[in-house]
Amino acid sequence: MTSYLELSNITKTYGHFTALENVSLSVDKGEFVTFLGPSGSGKTTTLMIIAGFEKATGGTVKVGGLSISELAPHQRNIGIVFQNYALFPHRSAVENVYFPLQMRGVSRAKGMKQAEDMLSLVGLKGFGHRHPKELSGGQQQRVALARALVFEPSLLLLDEPLGALDKNLREQMQIEIKRIQRSLGVTTIFVTHDQSEAMSMSDRIVVFERGRIEQAAAPLDIYHRPQTSFVASFIGESNLIPATICCAGNKTAKSLALGSVDYAGADNVLLDGQEVTLLIRPEHIKLSRNPVDGRRNAFMTVETIVNYGDNALVIGRAGDIPLRVRVLGADVVIIKEGEECCVSWTPDSVFVITK
Repeated sequence: MTSYLELSNITKTYGHFTALENVSLSVDKGEFVTFLGPSGSGKTTTLMIIAGFEKATGGTVKVGGLSISELAPHQRNIGIVFQNYALFPHRSAVENVYFPLQMRGVSRAKGMKQAEDMLSLVGLKGFGHRHPKELSGGQQQRVALARALVFEPSLLLLDEPLGALDKNLREQMQIEIKRIQRSLGVTTIFVTHDQSEAMSMSDRIVVFERGRIEQAAAPLDIYHRPQTSFVASFIGESNLIPATICCAGNKTAKSLALGSVDYAGADNVLLDGQEVTLLIRPEHIKLSRNPVDGRRNAFMTVETIVNYGDNALVIGRAGDIPLRVRVLGADVVIIKEGEECCVSWTPDSVFVITK
């Protein structure tokens, strides 16, 4: 795979406000990359600059080695799907899909055949005659996706396209979009604030915060090896524990709440006396009545138990530090709210963050 989409030092300012600051990113051809971050972090602004609907204050956008920074949106050969789908209500599904081909001068006979084929690819064979009001939300979403793909775009941009769907349909469409993207091999940028969407669909996740890229990595690397405390707290549930490296050679840190903590993971060279943050995911902590041999142990006072049926989230405190423990639903009967219990973990469960 070779680098296909290149963002180089993209900056966007609105008066004195800086929305993006030196955003640089390389995306491989055929890659599915998700822009993830809270509202106002810069992810949608970056997408709009790629699409040409926003003009960068500085920096360049290249596709296939050629700059598209000065091209108008309709000259960029980019397919876009927005959250509201923006279908023409007076046109049938197949007419909606044919529209971008019509704008490119494709004959009606040839274009309608391509549109019907694309509707079949997105699972809407036989639905071409229906108008948007006769389609469900998920079906409208598929029509919008077919319309964005029918002219074989250089890039596919998806701006929170699943936000209007209910949970079950959203999960279905996550699978469908990924299937279609893989079958066509189209380079895709997907914008969302939903962590589960990002984790389940992406080849790579780009985490934005305050107009900058915090980290760009594969989903499991983002989850297990976050480079900053922000990424660790934003992706999934996390226990972030202030600590001091007390013996870098032996991979040991000292925490006021948990005492001595052995760790296995760190991406930077650590020094004795260095202030760090320890990450322990809730599912990597074991809950028990008594200390467990062969594991580091501490005590936690249980404040709240949230039962989800197949699992439960136990929330409490170890000293002044809040802790979250994820356990199987059947195991939560060993402890009750207001009681003290033992929490334990292994060094492999502890990752050291220096930022």
